[in-house]
Amino acid sequence: MQRRFALLALTGSALGWLPLSARAQTEGLRELETFLSGVQQGRAAFTQTVTAPLRDGEAVARTRTSRGEFEFLRPDRFRFRYTQPFEQVIVADGQTLWLYDPDLHQVTARRQADVLANTPAALLAAAPDLRAVRQAFTLSAGESRDGLQWVEAVPKARDGQVQRIRIGFRQGQLEVLDILDSFGQRSVMRFGPLDRSTQFTAANFRFQPPAGAEVLRQ
Repeated sequence: MQRRFALLALTGSALGWLPLSARAQTEGLRELETFLSGVQQGRAAFTQTVTAPLRDGEAVARTRTSRGEFEFLRPDRFRFRYTQPFEQVIVADGQTLWLYDPDLHQVTARRQADVLANTPAALLAAAPDLRAVRQAFTLSAGESRDGLQWVEAVPKARDGQVQRIRIGFRQGQLEVLDILDSFGQRSVMRFGPLDRSTQFTAANFRFQPPAGAEVLRQ
């Protein structure tokens, strides 16, 4: 189950929010709008830290840290390639969402439209503009904190696995994705500099299950 959390977090104590100034009400949303409409493709390294809710008797929350690389091509293609502490690949090719676990030699395939509508991955890599995001999320801006401009996105559909998403930008650069799921688990992804010189095409996001891998279609 822990090995599947990367997919749940992306497809499935929080930062405090202060009273908003008029400037803050627009700055974070402007950063998000600029990112959605102005960045059509790219690649960035990331570090993801997952914190589980405290159990009875626990004094310290359990955390897991993983690392990898994120690639995307709007409007509907992306890849998360986890490299540490174990390998895992999540690919959206425009029709199908693929999850490949090399250790299990297993591939899970799901219809992309059924999985990504209210998820962080769709928000970052699929939505073309702020108007499209507002169809699936209720957006609000947070005060500048830690040098970042923040936006909170709450899915309008309440039957998903994501409770809320917070997105942090620094001078136009996507830096933090903070996800809280419906089970109280928090996943914080911190991105390195975005390489926008990539020349991706749809072919870069094709996925072919490895020979001999078990393929589960859901």
